[in-house]
Amino acid sequence: MVSLNTVWQYLALQSPLQLHSTMMSGDSFNLIKMGVTTFALPALPYAYDALEPHISAQIMELHHGKHHQTYVTNLNKALESHIAAVAAGDVAAQIALQQVIKFNGGGHINHSLFWQNLAPAGSDETKLEQAKELVAAIERTWGGFDTFKNAFSTALLEIQGSGWGWLTREAGSGGGLRIVTTKDQDPVVGGDVVIFGVDMWEHAYYLQYMNGKAAYVENIWNVINWKTAEDRFLGRSEEKNEL
Repeated sequence: MVSLNTVWQYLALQSPLQLHSTMMSGDSFNLIKMGVTTFALPALPYAYDALEPHISAQIMELHHGKHHQTYVTNLNKALESHIAAVAAGDVAAQIALQQVIKFNGGGHINHSLFWQNLAPAGSDETKLEQAKELVAAIERTWGGFDTFKNAFSTALLEIQGSGWGWLTREAGSGGGLRIVTTKDQDPVVGGDVVIFGVDMWEHAYYLQYMNGKAAYVENIWNVINWKTAEDRFLGRSEEKNEL
């Protein structure tokens, strides 16, 4: 598994970058030989229609198969272009590509986490009983689960433009819970652990809810995977904001 930090480390190690002929594949740079992973669209752990009626099959197919795939494709292209820019000594291109890598790399990370923290409504994974320790921590932090739920929903609805809402555990031993939002496709950074996240880009809901963003937020609670949330909270998940 390769985290976005690996991408940042790669970008930071460019002065100078020692290029060898073995890093080349024909006339193009090979990401694998450069030690940079070629990313791929992850399979969903459920069918496209599994989250209905709360998230339609049409939205899931477009969101996963088109939008997420575009982030993956553009991330791989940008990494290859950045390697070529380094080899050419084109500093301006290197700087320009870092934002492209951040945007598409963040999109890939965010969506990969998002798919895993959803589950079909009514399944065992969506029952709060699956997250006893997390719920207890939520109640200690916010004074009650409903208070947390209202605070999280409010944070989602206050996002201006496109972005994400997250429940995270702060880095370090004994790190507390907090609600954070990120703009566009910015991922959660700084060592915080994502417990679960909600995509607030229009492509996540508009075909079904149109401008009824509040209804989308209300219904997303029916498909939160509390088992995954508990595993992330307790450190049992291998994801750790990684791809």
